[in-house]
Amino acid sequence: MIELKQRVSLINKIHLFNGLKEDQLAGIAVKFDEIEVPAGQTVFKRGDKPEGFYIVFKGKVNVTRARDNDGEQVIIWLVPGDYFGEEALVENRNRSATITATEDTTLLFLSRVHFDELLVKYANLKPNFLVAIKSHKLARATKFDWLGPKEIIYFVARRHKIRLYQALVVPFLSLLVPLGLFAWGTLVSATTPIALGTLSLIFILGWGTWNAIDWSNDYYIVTNQRVVWLEKVVGLYDSREEAPLSTILSVGVETDQLGRILDYGNVIVRTFVGRIEFDYVDHPNQAAEMIREYWERVKSVITVSQKDVMRNTIRQKLGLPVEKRTLDELPPIVTMNKNLANLPLWWVAFLSLFTLRTEDAGKVIYHKHWIVLLQQAWKALALTLLLFALQVWRIVLIWQSPTESFLMPNKNGDLRPDTIILALPMLSVPFIAWLIWEYVDWKNDIFMVASDEIFDLDRKPFGKEEKRAAQIDSILSTSYTREGIIPYLFNYGTVKIAVGGATFDFQDVADPASVQADINRRRSARIAQKNENAGKDDRERFATWIAAYHENAGSFTPPPIIVPKDDQK
Repeated sequence: MIELKQRVSLINKIHLFNGLKEDQLAGIAVKFDEIEVPAGQTVFKRGDKPEGFYIVFKGKVNVTRARDNDGEQVIIWLVPGDYFGEEALVENRNRSATITATEDTTLLFLSRVHFDELLVKYANLKPNFLVAIKSHKLARATKFDWLGPKEIIYFVARRHKIRLYQALVVPFLSLLVPLGLFAWGTLVSATTPIALGTLSLIFILGWGTWNAIDWSNDYYIVTNQRVVWLEKVVGLYDSREEAPLSTILSVGVETDQLGRILDYGNVIVRTFVGRIEFDYVDHPNQAAEMIREYWERVKSVITVSQKDVMRNTIRQKLGLPVEKRTLDELPPIVTMNKNLANLPLWWVAFLSLFTLRTEDAGKVIYHKHWIVLLQQAWKALALTLLLFALQVWRIVLIWQSPTESFLMPNKNGDLRPDTIILALPMLSVPFIAWLIWEYVDWKNDIFMVASDEIFDLDRKPFGKEEKRAAQIDSILSTSYTREGIIPYLFNYGTVKIAVGGATFDFQDVADPASVQADINRRRSARIAQKNENAGKDDRERFATWIAAYHENAGSFTPPPIIVPKDDQK
């Protein structure tokens, strides 16, 4: 039986009930029923009528929806502190997903009658539910390929629609231009104003559409592992800035008078190295509470993890089996191209000269994109190709000439080779050397990620060498940018890594989102390992004491006190 104090403590941590006092939370907590769901049992199915609202107290459930073709697809899984069932109740419709327990689970259940009473009695809670519902819908409608295999989106939002309306004001007012041209052309029966009006109308409609798409491409996201800001300008700019939840220092809200009236504002997430700003967010106070909730949850998970490590150490000292905890991977692992096995060996050897990502003994090495090599070496390459073309042209010319040949007699009658054919290769030597130098210079710029460190290596051919390194667990935040049409089309950009007071720039790397994912995945694994090893000596010493006490507990029992017979009388 779940005690009332435990119920109040749980719902007090959930952002949905933000703004209520402890006595109010206690009044709500007693209305929840306790439900035990064994592993494999369905809580409710898609299409069922909503009976109430659920909170996961213990265990784990999967949320599945029907695929487009057939079968069910797991879209999210919920753990203690998560909730479900509110969407169908608020919108008064049938269930949109199936909920199944994946392990023995304890749920707190609030009936529909009590749920409706809750929203009537505490009307200030409804915006909390609306923010959560809107976020869940947007998360389901949008696909983010960079999410980790066990990463859950808890909050996702776009900028407030007032930003969209502001972006559309000028295009809307500009419609007066084509309307005026149409009116002028109609009055004077001229086709030129009508043609100009048509062209300007097409331009304005495209402008407005582009602004609308630009507004819809920016996202603010909070997962169970990180805070993310996605910004994208179609064809010109693309970036993702993120910070692990564990690096958050504070969460605040900034708004103005108009924002308070329309309920929008800026949510400021401060981290060790700066801040991530969610500007013009709907219901900013509710959004900030959601971020705080999951930030606090991460801190509690770290505490529980440390306790688990201590318990396992004691069990190991006592000779009891130890459960190995699996670590969640943050971003998806980048898969290598498996089609190389089907290519000719000579072509594979050639491609290896321009490989942008290689993995060796757990280390991942990145080179700048080959577009950068072309930008550096285009002059040397162009001159080399020009001399080669002249060589071919001269050979063809001699081959077709009836009077000239590759070997011509001199004044003494001795045969000599054609001067131009002989001179062009010699002239090509310095340009080929220049081209090789540019290639080696490009190849020597290395960005490397190991299991415990990151490296930035820059070595000039026959010149100086610079090397920067940092511990991977010292990384505080990462971001990437793709600026300009060329980087956007060829998918390369710069990954910025904040380490203490310094910044590492992995410049012009291919697929910067995957590079960022590689770094974050290794950082997550390293921190988990470091947390597990932290205080190992102290744990070992303390666990030895506990084990010794457990094994000799009987010897610590004081002997019984024997009372003399005379005293018993």
